Amino acid sequence: MAIVLGTNRYGKSENRVVRINKDTDRHEIRDMNVSTSLYGDFEEAHTSGDQANILPTDTQKNTSFVFAKTVGVSSIEEYAQALGKHFLEAAPPATRSQIRVQEYAWDRIVVDGQEHDHSWVRRGTETRTAVVTVEGRGDDQQVWVLSGLEDLTVLKSSGSEFQGYLKDQYTTLKETTDRVMATSLTARWRWSDTEGVDFNAVYDSVKALCLAAFARHYSKALQNTLFVMGQDVLEAHPQIAEIRFSAPNKHHFDYDLGQFGLENNNEVFIAADRPYGLIEATVTRDDAAEAGLAWQDARSFV
Repeated sequence: MAIVLGTNRYGKSENRVVRINKDTDRHEIRDMNVSTSLYGDFEEAHTSGDQANILPTDTQKNTSFVFAKTVGVSSIEEYAQALGKHFLEAAPPATRSQIRVQEYAWDRIVVDGQEHDHSWVRRGTETRTAVVTVEGRGDDQQVWVLSGLEDLTVLKSSGSEFQGYLKDQYTTLKETTDRVMATSLTARWRWSDTEGVDFNAVYDSVKALCLAAFARHYSKALQNTLFVMGQDVLEAHPQIAEIRFSAPNKHHFDYDLGQFGLENNNEVFIAADRPYGLIEATVTRDDAAEAGLAWQDARSFV
């Protein structure tokens, strides 16, 4: 019996990179959490401790900050691609890189009705994400780009039902034609082509489409709503091959006010954070190209 090294990677996780562009009096801020990983011929580093093929994680950290200055951050997708390609040049033993970026949003503080040029308040909504995987060099190099968002918390107080489901001897859930539906949405979309893409504009569009579908669509189930969201996104953006959703059901149950002699006409609820239903779905084009390495080691859901 032989004992051998299996799949491995290494890198620097959660570099908190903040880039403030001060080229004009009106400053711009990009607040990121950047994680880098390298894959390749690193067996000797594990089996004998030989570090000859290792680009230090501290170097990866430094590069993340340097590129925020030299390359800039026009979008997190473009910034991540630049990093991923650079690491394959800097570390010849590496065969693949993966860059994962979370971006935290800030809104300008409004003073006397005007947005301030260099003061912000942290936005308490979703976090923007990107995962870029780069493999190979030169003409054979391939790049896979995932864009996304997480923790987009939404709630609708009506326009949702849940009925007609299977029942057995353990079923206690009551059918309803009018319920609160809430979730904290994670979505990731895979690009089939990024030529000429304005990543920032498409991000805003995808978010707006998902929110509009959630609000306007009469939902027979959260699964139903996710499909409509995905359908709207793919119809609007032909360069997106597929979109994947993960949506925990943030349950809101009627609170028993009868014990106090009061009626609860679907007005007062207890928000139950666990356990929760977890709904995950992929909405894709039937002619979408193979995903390749796009989803490998990205956050795992369907």
